[in-house]
Amino acid sequence: LRQLVESGGGSVQDGGSMRLSCAASGYTGYTYSKLCMGWFRQAPGKEREGVAAISSDGSTSYADPVKGRFTVSRDNAKNTLYLQMNSLKPEDTAMYYCAARYSNSFCRYYDAMSAWGKGTLVTISS
Repeated sequence: LRQLVESGGGSVQDGGSMRLSCAASGYTGYTYSKLCMGWFRQAPGKEREGVAAISSDGSTSYADPVKGRFTVSRDNAKNTLYLQMNSLKPEDTAMYYCAARYSNSFCRYYDAMSAWGKGTLVTISS
């Protein structure tokens, strides 16, 4: 059974930092390394939006609101995806989801994904 499980969410104050993790299980190391991995978020009352993505070759893509503040990375040896979030703002408050799809091409932050985690809640207080 292939699963994506997010962790690291919680509450921090405006300007703080947080790191999210997404552990992928059920994938071999080879198959995981071929995945396009992404982070999405959904704030209350809003549609889900793409935040960041990382391709199988390590290249990255970010949504404008998070550029310069968020960093996506992956550790293929651990089948784990990360999202380092700095200079957090109240408008970053949302449920954050990890997602994946197989792709050999550049992975954009808004690309459709085929596998999803259940999410981790991030709350930024002012």
